[in-house]
Amino acid sequence: MDFPYYPINDFGPAMKGLVIGSLGIFHVFLAQFAIGGGMLMCYFQWLSQTGRCAPARQFVDGFFRFLVLVSFIMGAVTGVGMWFTSIQISPRTIGMMVDEFHWIWAVEWTFFCLEIIAGYCFYRYGTRLDDSARMTLLVLYAVAAWGSLFWINGILSWQLTPGTWLETHTIQDGFFNPSFWPSLLYRTLVSMTIAALVACVVINVMPGMDRPTRSMLINRAAHFLLPMIFMPVLGVWYLMSWPEDSRAWVTGGSPAMSMFLAIGVGSSLLVGAYATIGIWWGKLYINGATATLLCALAMAATAGGEFVREGARKPYTVREVLYSNSILPAEVARLRQRGSVTDDPFPLQDAADYPTQQLQLGAKVFRFQCSICHTMRGVNGLVELTGHWSDDQRRLMIAQLQHTKPFMPPFSGSAVELESLVQLIGWETAGRPEGAKEASLDPEILARIQTWLDEAGTAQGSRHPQR
Repeated sequence: MDFPYYPINDFGPAMKGLVIGSLGIFHVFLAQFAIGGGMLMCYFQWLSQTGRCAPARQFVDGFFRFLVLVSFIMGAVTGVGMWFTSIQISPRTIGMMVDEFHWIWAVEWTFFCLEIIAGYCFYRYGTRLDDSARMTLLVLYAVAAWGSLFWINGILSWQLTPGTWLETHTIQDGFFNPSFWPSLLYRTLVSMTIAALVACVVINVMPGMDRPTRSMLINRAAHFLLPMIFMPVLGVWYLMSWPEDSRAWVTGGSPAMSMFLAIGVGSSLLVGAYATIGIWWGKLYINGATATLLCALAMAATAGGEFVREGARKPYTVREVLYSNSILPAEVARLRQRGSVTDDPFPLQDAADYPTQQLQLGAKVFRFQCSICHTMRGVNGLVELTGHWSDDQRRLMIAQLQHTKPFMPPFSGSAVELESLVQLIGWETAGRPEGAKEASLDPEILARIQTWLDEAGTAQGSRHPQR
């Protein structure tokens, strides 16, 4: 195989997956705001040109127009940032997505280009155009933005629910996968919600506007919050479209994912309850502080939802096809025989810090098989996770990893590599003592490790969490 990663950057105490995830959450929030913002501007333009809300044009031509421009600029920048980090950390995943859906990517980029052009044209010329031309540009922008979501949603949902694509490998089965429609509809409502909440913040900071005018605009923007009543149904539909074992992770099998699911659901319920009870029923005025707090809750809901969506795929980046460390299931047996880093062409950036060849080998194994989800010391650090284990406990747990920790892929190296990784963890746990000597490879220990590897097999273990 071509070696499936490029160890260009080390992100220190932050694991590599966390870097992509954090950037992705920010990007998703901005992108969904840009999508919902286009819809909201169309709605306010319609209110203005039909005489239903005189200040609507001032709102569209004011800060909100500028904010939408900023959002899709920042969305584009963070999108490029995600590509840049992904091709360093998990190029095989990105390569597989591009190989399978290159024409879909091309169509999505076409819609994105139309979104950019329409948005810039409205920003530059919108105030000079008549109502018909303004509406045409805004509709183009809104349709292009939602179209971009439509096409990218199929690719992202395929990673978790490839469905019948696993047998047919046809692009239509991969794109219109089991979670495509619930995910698309749910994200559409999320986009509308974020746009309405940001609009409430903007209205409160627009100069030269009295409170009755602000209240009128906020009440109109709040119309985009009403569809939130459908979110629970769509959320359940989306969750039920997942494979049973993935649902089990987020409904109690993994405390972390259950917690983030609770954060996402709880934040959404708080926003929805305030919108329904406070705005629609109580006719409350949303001041700037409250609107900002609601936006923060929406950001928390986005973070929780994206964390759960990513985590539910474990131990895969593409379910049943590619493990999270960029190793194909079919490659595990060969790597067990040959060694996972035997063909690794990349030297260690800090090789001099490891005093023995065995520790250097362990560091290369860690870099290849573990570093996407772990650090040695830091977030999800192996020292913190396994520092209290004995060497034999580490050997057994790692050798049978896909059974002891079924959200992790199987160890894909030789017995010598596994022992090197165990010795590296022990050395790091001891504080990197000076004067470390080359450890002898005890044939009895290696034979025991090999027995455990053979017992575990190369297939993924049961993904049903132990409750």
